[in-house]
Amino acid sequence: MKAFVRYSVFIVVALGLAYGGYRMLAPAATKPAPSEKAEKEEHADSVTLSDAKIETAGIELATASAGVLRDSLLLNGIVQPNQESLVQVTPRFPGIVRDVRKRIGDRVQKNDVLALIESNQSLTQYELKAVLAGTVIDRQTTLGEYVSEQKPAFVIADLSTVWIDFSVYRRDLKRVSIGDQVFIDPADGGSPIEAKVSYLSPVGSSDTQSAIARAVVTNSEQRLRPGLFITARLTLSEKKVTVAVKSSALQIWENRTVVFVRNGEKFDARDVEIGARDPDLVEITFGVLEGDVYAARNSFIVKAELGKGSGDND
Repeated sequence: MKAFVRYSVFIVVALGLAYGGYRMLAPAATKPAPSEKAEKEEHADSVTLSDAKIETAGIELATASAGVLRDSLLLNGIVQPNQESLVQVTPRFPGIVRDVRKRIGDRVQKNDVLALIESNQSLTQYELKAVLAGTVIDRQTTLGEYVSEQKPAFVIADLSTVWIDFSVYRRDLKRVSIGDQVFIDPADGGSPIEAKVSYLSPVGSSDTQSAIARAVVTNSEQRLRPGLFITARLTLSEKKVTVAVKSSALQIWENRTVVFVRNGEKFDARDVEIGARDPDLVEITFGVLEGDVYAARNSFIVKAELGKGSGDND
């Protein structure tokens, strides 16, 4: 009986030792190490893009910073010559045009000769001159044509400033005042032009049920051309925020709102919480710090690359 008990104890100890040895000899790869798991999770939320690929894809890099959110009113308008810097040049005496010196688009200085006209009275030629420096924006005469003081031959405008006439619908008229700030989009890819409302028409249009709000805008770079339609945002109120990013930076990734923050050659999908916003900027209350560099315009390309699992590709 004692022999049987000793034999049974021996069998149990042997089985225990055998099982322990199996556990020790089993391959370590059967269960991912904690560090490997963490690396895979990090890899899933980041993607590597070289500077060359960023440039080729047209991804804009911007820096998160303090910003001003604006409640604004979208306005449509048209660029007009500044009527206070525009002249119509008419002949002094009726006659025949013998020479035309300037054409539409030509820049002129004061007293430049625009045309030579042969007077019907004296049969001698006299010079038709510019009375201010500017640009010829209209010409109503040709070589050999009869002209008179009844009709302007040239229109010259100083385009260093222009008028922008905005249509304000009657429901919005109480919200617009002289001195209000407007940000004008010239639609040329450049930054908006800041100006202020300087005139509100006391009468409206029966056809459009709107009235004109006018801004006088500096146009030294000729970004605004008379005759073209334009859009602008009139500022109704402002709110300063500590950290803001461009609206185009926000993306939805795996049902989370993220911003792709640049970290070396990687973009990390950073979870964010957002606050107030306007058409251009979004307040970030958590997830992005002031000074972080992020993908702004075309950030969806970063999201597409992340979706392809190209974290290890340039």
